[in-house]
Amino acid sequence: MPVRQLRRALAVSLSVGVLGLLSLPLGTALARDQATKLKVVTTVAPHADLAREIAGDRVELVELIPDGTDSHTFEPRPSDARYLQEADLIILNGLHLETPTQRLADANKKPDTPYLILGDSTIGPQDYIFDFSFPAAKGDPNPHLWLNVAYAKNYAQLITNQLVQMDSDNADYYQANFATLASRMDQLDQAIFAAVQTLPEGNRKLLTFHDSWAYFGQRYGIEVIGAIQPSDFSDPSPREVAALIDQVRAYNLPAIFGSEVYPSKVLEVIGRETGAQYITSLRDDELPGEPGTPTHTYLGMMLEDMRTMFGGLGGRTDMFDAVDPSPIAA
Repeated sequence: MPVRQLRRALAVSLSVGVLGLLSLPLGTALARDQATKLKVVTTVAPHADLAREIAGDRVELVELIPDGTDSHTFEPRPSDARYLQEADLIILNGLHLETPTQRLADANKKPDTPYLILGDSTIGPQDYIFDFSFPAAKGDPNPHLWLNVAYAKNYAQLITNQLVQMDSDNADYYQANFATLASRMDQLDQAIFAAVQTLPEGNRKLLTFHDSWAYFGQRYGIEVIGAIQPSDFSDPSPREVAALIDQVRAYNLPAIFGSEVYPSKVLEVIGRETGAQYITSLRDDELPGEPGTPTHTYLGMMLEDMRTMFGGLGGRTDMFDAVDPSPIAA
């Protein structure tokens, strides 16, 4: 074949190939792209957000436990088994927080799908805290590590390391997002230490409904003097309520803290009997605002909590204004 004819034949062939690619339905291209993404299943909202901040749209992320749901008593739906069957990675807090979900995952996940257990990979038994709602006699340590910002940063590092290991093509993206997130978490961590110094020493005490602030208190020098919710998640007895009233009076606390997830008539009574302000909006695993808004993140939740807590206890909150809570991997 003459050179001119050969060139023409090659040009026609390439044009047909390109047109063929362009004529593929958009849905087909998207389906292929989706098929290459890691399928990641998480449980509570703060953990899901940490994964989202790091991975963005490079993974398919499913949050099994809806915002505002009691993670201790949550029973996964039978339909959730499908997400666990399809998962390439399952991220749990551990420390017995999501036992029913883990049982369902054990029965349904692919044999080679790994777990990433954040709490158990962050502290060992020597660091477990057993307290009001999590007594040592029951054997379940307090699992709320993520309210200690240093522990939450370790959670984010663990998630990043796992994603880099499983999806090295996106390693630079994951690591860059983690670097930004870690910098903001360090800034928040230091702001909390600064806010504690603005509190009168006698006010550095917490009485809450749900017993979720133990590791926070340990890091920042805030004494958790009580939690309303007993270990069996029932209502406290009249004797226990009376003891808490005496405690609040003895410490002369300016505020006690309820939860949007756990409304409590008991705290209302304690506030009325003691004169302490009853603040209902402290949250430990529910993100503020609507999905996609700047505050609907782990950092947004913590900033709202810190303003609520330190404002109620008589401290300053302006040091939190410099921390950016907005989504990183938009």
